[in-house]
Amino acid sequence: MAITDIKTFAHLTAADIEALGQELDSIRRSVELSRGARDARYIRRSIAAQRVLEVAGRAVLFGSRNRWAWLAGTALLSVAKIIENMELGHNVSHGQWDWMNDPEIHSSSWEWDMTGPSSQWRRAHNYSHHTYTNVLGKDEDLGFGIMRMTRDEQWKPIHLMQPLANLLLATTFEWGIALHDLSIEKELAGTQPGELMSQPNKDIARKISRQVAKDFLIYPALTGPAFKQTLKANAMANLVRNLWAYAVIFCGHFPDGAEKFTIEQLENETSAEWYLRQMLGSANFKAGPAMAFMSGNLCYQIEHHLFPDLPSNRYPEIAVRVRELCDKYDLPYTTGSLGKQYLLAFRTIHKLALPDRFLKATADNAPETSSERKFAGVTLPSIGTGWDLTLPGAESTHWLRIDPETGKRRGLRSALHEAKVVLKEKARQEKEMLREAKAALRVKAKHEQEMLREATLALQERARQEQASLRRKAIWGKPFRLGRRRR
Repeated sequence: MAITDIKTFAHLTAADIEALGQELDSIRRSVELSRGARDARYIRRSIAAQRVLEVAGRAVLFGSRNRWAWLAGTALLSVAKIIENMELGHNVSHGQWDWMNDPEIHSSSWEWDMTGPSSQWRRAHNYSHHTYTNVLGKDEDLGFGIMRMTRDEQWKPIHLMQPLANLLLATTFEWGIALHDLSIEKELAGTQPGELMSQPNKDIARKISRQVAKDFLIYPALTGPAFKQTLKANAMANLVRNLWAYAVIFCGHFPDGAEKFTIEQLENETSAEWYLRQMLGSANFKAGPAMAFMSGNLCYQIEHHLFPDLPSNRYPEIAVRVRELCDKYDLPYTTGSLGKQYLLAFRTIHKLALPDRFLKATADNAPETSSERKFAGVTLPSIGTGWDLTLPGAESTHWLRIDPETGKRRGLRSALHEAKVVLKEKARQEKEMLREAKAALRVKAKHEQEMLREATLALQERARQEQASLRRKAIWGKPFRLGRRRR
């Protein structure tokens, strides 16, 4: 199963987790107190840049019957839609700029350029996902209800279609998110199945009609003779935005190291443990300033999950302090290149499409899923003593120590590294034992083959002798029978 006890998994005591939570609270307070003109200028300039790009793209598309004008207009419009979705719509809807008290940039009034209504997304995403991040049975974003992203979920034959479902979700990401949020909205509103005229259905129908009319009727019609080319450009811009948003989201939630949790972890969960769950359940990817801006600063997914309502432009400086805390408490800070993180998620999608009998690792010790039981039966070397989680009453305090040589805390990161070394050595020993067993079997087989060959030769010799004896008897017996006939 996934993680049931975050303290044991993280190799932290309750006191250490509370201390970590207090330091993260301190980061939040310092950012909240320092918000001001610089941040307001950032978001207003971002909005202005996005609008300039969109206007420029739509203007160029008036000449979209020319191939180069079509390419330029489509590119400008794609970038504008990405910025509006990632840096503006997503972050504004999280309430990151509500402190400005500007009605234009407030989470309650911003409507993004996506098929689903912002209001439905806010309730579904901000509550379900950010409250219960990666908790099985509670976080509806864990696989979006159509994909198996952890071995804790029972395999079903429909999962064989998972690679195709992944491709479909990537290309139609805004529609997938809209339908996903609609189902959660209906559940929260208590809408009865089959109630077609429910308020959630009316809200999404109204938004879809406006969105489709804007992109595929009104704007193409404005370009007159270039209607068909503009229609294609709008469709292509939406596709590019969908693929980019999908890649960013999957890189932050499903690569190796983004841990999953069982519902037991929620029992009496403290705010500090909530912080720790966000740190262990999220992943970053490396990005420069331009890519960070285009991803809505969600390349800092760990920081976003810790502080979803703090301004996104502050995530880079927050990340420095979060990494320092990870070093202090010896916790992993999961990150990698965009390509690497997506390939890890892509591998999980295709791997978990198969039944468990085709998989080697378990839900306790797999690259994409692990739990505190991954350390069971593994004696980890500590300073002067060992810690075996199979021992009754074993506690993390037996492992968690300050290394006298370095002065650093020994926690999950060290445990993962040393467990990997131990398991690697164990695998090497088992491989060596297997090689020796194979060699012994080869010697035994050779010996038995030699014995079989000798036995075969002996049987052949005995058969030859018996045949010779039979021939002699036949020869001596023939004259005797002839003599008796003469008499």
